Amino acid sequence: MDGMKWWQSSVVYQIYPKSFKDTDGDGYGDIKGIIEKLPYLDFLGIDVIWLNPIYESPEVDNGYDISDYRRLSQRYGSMEEFEKLINASEAYGIKILLDLVVNHTSDQHYWFKEAKKSINNPYHDYYVWAKEPNALQSNFGGSAWEYVPEVDKYYLHFFAKEQPDLNWNNPNLRQEIYDMMNFWIDKGIAGFRMDVIDLIGKDPLRGIKENGPHLHQYLQEMHRNCFLSKDLMTVGETWGATPEIALLYSEPSRQELSMVFQFEQMALDKKEGGHRWDLAPLDLIALKNVLTKWQQALAGKGWNSLCWNNHDLPRIVSRWGDDSEMFRVRSAKMLAILLHGMQGTPYIYQGEEIGMTNPNFPQLEDYCDIETQYIIAERLANGEDPEQLLKVVQLKARDSGRTPMQWSSSKFAGFSDVEPWTKLSPNYKRLTVEAALEDKDSVFYTYKKLIQLRKMSETIRWGRFELVDAEHPQVFAYKRSFKDEVLYVICNFYKKETRLAIQLGNYDLLLSNYPDTVYKNNSFQLRPFEAMILKTVKKGD
Repeated sequence: MDGMKWWQSSVVYQIYPKSFKDTDGDGYGDIKGIIEKLPYLDFLGIDVIWLNPIYESPEVDNGYDISDYRRLSQRYGSMEEFEKLINASEAYGIKILLDLVVNHTSDQHYWFKEAKKSINNPYHDYYVWAKEPNALQSNFGGSAWEYVPEVDKYYLHFFAKEQPDLNWNNPNLRQEIYDMMNFWIDKGIAGFRMDVIDLIGKDPLRGIKENGPHLHQYLQEMHRNCFLSKDLMTVGETWGATPEIALLYSEPSRQELSMVFQFEQMALDKKEGGHRWDLAPLDLIALKNVLTKWQQALAGKGWNSLCWNNHDLPRIVSRWGDDSEMFRVRSAKMLAILLHGMQGTPYIYQGEEIGMTNPNFPQLEDYCDIETQYIIAERLANGEDPEQLLKVVQLKARDSGRTPMQWSSSKFAGFSDVEPWTKLSPNYKRLTVEAALEDKDSVFYTYKKLIQLRKMSETIRWGRFELVDAEHPQVFAYKRSFKDEVLYVICNFYKKETRLAIQLGNYDLLLSNYPDTVYKNNSFQLRPFEAMILKTVKKGD
């Protein structure tokens, strides 16, 4: 279609560099490891790599506490190696997105070290200060304010106390950030994934965190300074977005971002009014309603991102599928087909394409992420039963998506020649890339086919979305239509067999996680986690 952008037909693969591939034998993934695996990613068919932070950092929050925006952490490699990655990726037709973390820095950043010295220091106003703290809480637990005796003030930190929040009201700070972004754009990157970007407009003294009064003004200024007349892709992490707010970010004429990550569906398995660690069963009807709302609200106006997993979320096959030996492959394929049949830019998180699972470590001490440790300490102090807490942590901890990539069944999963920085998943010997590539019926080849189908099908890219049988308690089915073509995506979300009444006539089976379909008397008999994409066929076609 005329006027469409390259990223609207692209599929993004997210790499958590620390856990992807170690080539220098220190137990941490590195840039050379990414270069080594480019042929694998090319074979999968992806178009874009999103890299989690590789900047210089004390690693209090796994690189989201940046101490120098223009230097790479020696752990990951040199600037020369990064430039080699850009060039090597380009040779495969793969673009690179960098993670942009500009709501906060590390407390070891030069700006903050200067800011603490005096209220008259020019960097003092680069951060958010108050004489007295208010009731705002850190996302990691406790007060969002930390006292600095040198200036007799409290600084704001919405995350760890080692991650002071930047003051976007300061125009000098904003210009420093834009200059830094252009430094990386000039290196040849294709854009940015923007960490908690909806927080940069905060007004903390009025208790406002997300979607502050000047947020969109700042993003439009960023666009003018960094993106104007450049063919880049930008995606904002916006936990508090509604479809209406998402359109403010992504409607092209507003000149802000390409799209946002929204997470409304990912909050559906928590107790109403509770924390995301307070578990509740997933309501499939609610999931259908939420995803339909986003598909229809942004159609023809903004743009959707499509994702089940990332570095902050547990593995989807363990969360909403069934990671047992009997159903892991079927349910992982079902979840892939369900998401990739929708309109938007799909994101695949490393290991998702082989159906990697939560590790279900046996002890609370096995979970090392800073957020997880805060939650464990807080809940144990409040008297929560350790065994029950372990079950919650096993299902929801960020650690579950950060175990090393399982390349092979060799020692340390082919990730490294030494003990990795974090524990391997216990199933690494049998659930590997090596095995998936050899098995033509593996989860990997379903993802590969879905990527190919998106590139071939205008209907998947641009077609109208319509939910089918909205109240069916077990089936998530929808219709995509564009010009004269109609596709149906039909997914049994559970392991119990069920029936879906639907009048189709003739159809071609484009993709399925079973070798056949059972359609008779105007209905499908759906087996456990059965999923398919069909194209209706007119007589004579």
